[in-house]
Amino acid sequence: MNTARGGAVPHILHLHSTFAPGGKELRTVQLINAFGKKARHTIVSAEPERLGAAERIARTIDVRLQPDFPSLKGRPTPGRLQKLAKAMRGFDLVCTYNWGAMDAVMAHTLFKDLHNLPPLIHHEDGFDESELKKLKTSRTWYRRIALGKSAGLVVPSERLEEIALVDWQQPLGRVRRIPNGIDTKAFAMRPKKDALRLIKRPGEYWVGTLAGLRTIKNLPRLVRAFTDLPENWQLVILGEGEARDAILAEADQLQINHRVHLPGAVAAPERVVGLFDIFALSSDSEQFPLSVVEAMAAGLPVVAPAVGDIAGMVSQPNAEFIAPPGDEEELRMALVQLAVSKELRKEVGEANRAKAVAEFDAAKMIATYRRLYSSAMKIDL
Repeated sequence: MNTARGGAVPHILHLHSTFAPGGKELRTVQLINAFGKKARHTIVSAEPERLGAAERIARTIDVRLQPDFPSLKGRPTPGRLQKLAKAMRGFDLVCTYNWGAMDAVMAHTLFKDLHNLPPLIHHEDGFDESELKKLKTSRTWYRRIALGKSAGLVVPSERLEEIALVDWQQPLGRVRRIPNGIDTKAFAMRPKKDALRLIKRPGEYWVGTLAGLRTIKNLPRLVRAFTDLPENWQLVILGEGEARDAILAEADQLQINHRVHLPGAVAAPERVVGLFDIFALSSDSEQFPLSVVEAMAAGLPVVAPAVGDIAGMVSQPNAEFIAPPGDEEELRMALVQLAVSKELRKEVGEANRAKAVAEFDAAKMIATYRRLYSSAMKIDL
């Protein structure tokens, strides 16, 4: 193995579309904490004001946050791409994330040899609303070219792996599918009843979800699907985002606002997910949602549309509660069926827990990323 460019400890540059707490950002934090003092890190966000995920990085780790770095946003002119390329010099590895960092990927491919740039690994976790129904041709072509000299392209789901190989025409050896993983032991612990500002009362049951409150999550659909559940059932939506008012408006219109609760985002999902009795999603698009793995690890049944890899993620007993994409009636029926049977919820939840431990534990994911990054840098992490 080689030695690091700037000293004994390798220096990794992370270029993110945003570093607000979300799936890809929290996975980055998870890996940074796991690598510990074996690596230094610099984190840049295309949205400099959205850096909340950094609060979860262990204080003992050497991290620089939002240094003087060219903006990741702008027109991909040769001059701007040249500036981005120069800013990557001196690192041992560049990690880029999602479409918001794709100009940096293009800059790396165009100027890698000229500036003797370090290896780059791109991570793609999904799409925004603009590519929900169909991939944009312009972005597809841009990705094909930009990824030309990357050392790896990491995706968490089978659907994204297919897109990378077929639509983006990436060679088989470059694409790596690494499912997201979590600390399954942490989610097995029973949470305190007052872990949220909202108190779970005796005789009360909760349908819960964790999600960024964005349009693509279509949470008003979940509010509508929840309506037929008995009065002692509550809907608890954990997260923040611009769709909050639309969710509350739907609850008002259906006259169930007393049963729909939005306590905000939570810093430690493992302390609250176990309060739910059913976990539910209603998204128009997902890839490999970490929240589903967290719910499974907590021993919960999952009700969700069959988008992304969800149908293959859950256990076999849970399969019948995964609805066709966009089918609100099937989503409603799945919630009702699980709500009426505590024994069924327990059976499905236990099967989900077993599968999460066997397939989605963080240790396996971290070991795979450690091997990938070490191989790219030729430095042991």
